[in-house]
Amino acid sequence: MSDATTPDWKALAARWIDGDPDPTTRDELRALIDANDLAALADRFAAKLEFGTAGLRGILGAGPDRMNRAVVIRTTAGLVAYLLKHAPDAASRGIVIGYDGRRFSDTFALDAAAVIAAAGMVAHLFDTYAPTPLTAFAVNDLGAAAGVMVTASHNPPEYNGYKVYWGNGAQIIPPHDTGIAAAIDAVGAANAVPRMAIDEARANGLVRTVEASVTERYLAGLRALSPVDAPANLTMVYTAMHGVGAKLALQVLPRWGRVASVIEQQEPDGAFPTVAFPNPEEKGAMDLSMALASREKADLVLANDPDADRLAVAVPRGDGWLQLSGNDVGVLLGHHLLVEGAQGADRLVAMSIVSSPLLGVIAKALGVRCEETLTGFKWIANRALEVEAETPARFAFGYEEALGYSVGRLVRDKDGISAAYVMAGLAASLKARGETVLGRLEAIHREYGYFVSGQRSVTAKGADGMKSIAATMAAFRAQPLTALAGMAVVATRDIAKGTVTDAAGHVTALSLPPSNVIAYDLEGGSRVMLRPSGTEPKIKFYFDLRETLRADETYAEGAARAKAKLDEAVAEFTRASQSRGGL
Repeated sequence: MSDATTPDWKALAARWIDGDPDPTTRDELRALIDANDLAALADRFAAKLEFGTAGLRGILGAGPDRMNRAVVIRTTAGLVAYLLKHAPDAASRGIVIGYDGRRFSDTFALDAAAVIAAAGMVAHLFDTYAPTPLTAFAVNDLGAAAGVMVTASHNPPEYNGYKVYWGNGAQIIPPHDTGIAAAIDAVGAANAVPRMAIDEARANGLVRTVEASVTERYLAGLRALSPVDAPANLTMVYTAMHGVGAKLALQVLPRWGRVASVIEQQEPDGAFPTVAFPNPEEKGAMDLSMALASREKADLVLANDPDADRLAVAVPRGDGWLQLSGNDVGVLLGHHLLVEGAQGADRLVAMSIVSSPLLGVIAKALGVRCEETLTGFKWIANRALEVEAETPARFAFGYEEALGYSVGRLVRDKDGISAAYVMAGLAASLKARGETVLGRLEAIHREYGYFVSGQRSVTAKGADGMKSIAATMAAFRAQPLTALAGMAVVATRDIAKGTVTDAAGHVTALSLPPSNVIAYDLEGGSRVMLRPSGTEPKIKFYFDLRETLRADETYAEGAARAKAKLDEAVAEFTRASQSRGGL
């Protein structure tokens, strides 16, 4: 029974069953109805997966708040309707469909192709697993109107997702995200959406296999990205993290030396049996890689996440291994490409606002344009395309601190395979000169400044938590920070308002799209930033502290001094937030 304010979960589930073409998820809901498990039903029907700039991502299961065939079919129908209305020649250009090795990824890809073909549009379907960057590449290579990648990237095994690319090869941003979402909402029950049998669609030329030549063109373009030609002198360890990166990565990495693959993690496996969480940033995820690297006496460890759009790097240090931060790798790659690559005042780099400011400092010193964007690689890629369209700019590199890197114009999204290739080339060129990756990082820090980054996240669940997060942001807008750890605030950037306010109170416009972010720029190049998470009940505080390494101190001593000051800044900021009634 349900009262006037509680939805009738059983009735909602029964209606969903009537429209669900998948017997497995229908049976799942019937079992919950028979068991009178109202909590489980509410968990599936109290909300729905929202289509946004990252497409869809959620736990596998039945109902509108889960990833399942019905959701994929309705989403694809909405996408097709939007493309036919807004993309030139969409039917003949078609949609590229790639998928990773997660559970049901191949099923979802076939459902998407069946919907696309039934609408008279061409579906360019990979015939086996494909890394996310290869799918993004194929959109441009084939001149498609859009692309779909079925993946949940580095999420836990119970997740899957549906990522959408526009015809420019970049992930969708406004207004396409809201337009597609509205088109999805207009779609009826999934079992009423027309679908064409795949064999029939192939016979009619509406489902076409992505030819191997596309992959070959991607690999040829990838090999051209390295700015150096170094000896094949490295010993490398590579892991695909039970994902889809190994087939391509193991074709290109031997250019720089011998590659030992983590065999236990080399083949796609949606159960991810050797890791609790298939994200290279998570504790323990790199244990097998580092153990193999120790046995092999390797020079470099390279790890892709399961869909191969991210890269993690570890290097030897003493008797063990140091996993570099996303900022470290971004700075190393960016500096390498700017110093060793093609020169010119037309070069462009880009990074997210929560990434280390160091790449911007390097770019300025080298006379290179640097763009900051909102968090998420969709913003980096689309901003690069905008600048290239408006100016003679030539995009060289982009990165975000969450292990995402894009080298050149080959792929308009994160690409962990090309980043691994260029990173290995950097390590090989350094080794040929008797240098190391850590030595190069120290040299960068001594020349441009030592930046140390930190993050504090506070989880605040439920309605009360959302109010606390909102109150924290409001408190800092009402009472702005003026100094932190002895460093004066020289400018306040309120990205929601689109303003920059300097210490004298002068206000200028900010060019970023509106987002609920406040950034305080501190004297000397340090920074602190507040940002509610867009996907979790959290508020995140980002700290970037800049120090000058003294000539009379070792690298380790300078790093320890900077870390101590960072800790001081984090503690002082936490007190400032709590004194304002915030989190």
